Amino acid sequence: MSETPSKDDELAGTEQPFVQHLMELRDRLVKAMIAIGVAAALLFFFPGPGALYDFLAAPLVAHLPKGATLIATSVISPFMVPLKILLMSAFLLALPLVLWQVWAFVAPGLYSHEKKLVLPLVVSSTVLFFIGVAFCYFFVFGQVFSFIQGFAPKSITAAPDIEAYLSFVLTMFLAFGLAFEVPIAVVVLARMNIVSVEKLKSFRGYFIVIAFIIAAVVTPPDVVSQLALAIPMCLLYEVGIWAAQIFIKHTKAPEDTEEAASSSS
Repeated sequence: MSETPSKDDELAGTEQPFVQHLMELRDRLVKAMIAIGVAAALLFFFPGPGALYDFLAAPLVAHLPKGATLIATSVISPFMVPLKILLMSAFLLALPLVLWQVWAFVAPGLYSHEKKLVLPLVVSSTVLFFIGVAFCYFFVFGQVFSFIQGFAPKSITAAPDIEAYLSFVLTMFLAFGLAFEVPIAVVVLARMNIVSVEKLKSFRGYFIVIAFIIAAVVTPPDVVSQLALAIPMCLLYEVGIWAAQIFIKHTKAPEDTEEAASSSS
């Protein structure tokens, strides 16, 4: 005799065969690729690969000596570098839709209290990553390139290679984008009971040291860019501790809430 699923089991009857999961995963990946392809097509016609590269190179060009430009040391670099930037921009433009497909795939397998945790984390991690990239582009790049050009001897004419510049930009974008994910990491660690909020607070002093070490390794050797990475990381660590307390309170499983209520009574 088959057992009837409990009314409290939110996932009762939602199990799917493994093949159906694979088919759904395939459909989600196809939709994500279509979103990236559409974004790439739109960016190809407006503003175009060349304009995207000019926009990305603007912070460096603004600090080059008068008349100096970036150079291409490879025959295909003038074609490949703008194309890489186009694909990167298309992925960032389509990232909300890509993450929505990820969310739509995993959401049916989550309990309601887990959905309260995952969806805000997906949205906030995306927003924080974009903020980190924007902060790097609009503030850090100007300070870094100004320092480098001011430190360079007068006998040296700067003519950076476009592929080397693209590699530098992607590294910096990734570093600042991930650095701004500190609150997400703190919330996840606390919510999964890997580290308690009290331990996170006591670890504050060590994290400050770690943040400055990471900034010294990742960023160029100028004080401004190092402080621009380390200080936001420290501030975001405090934001993560504050957010972790809120998330833990509002994303408890029903049985945890009942146990907490019974123990307090």
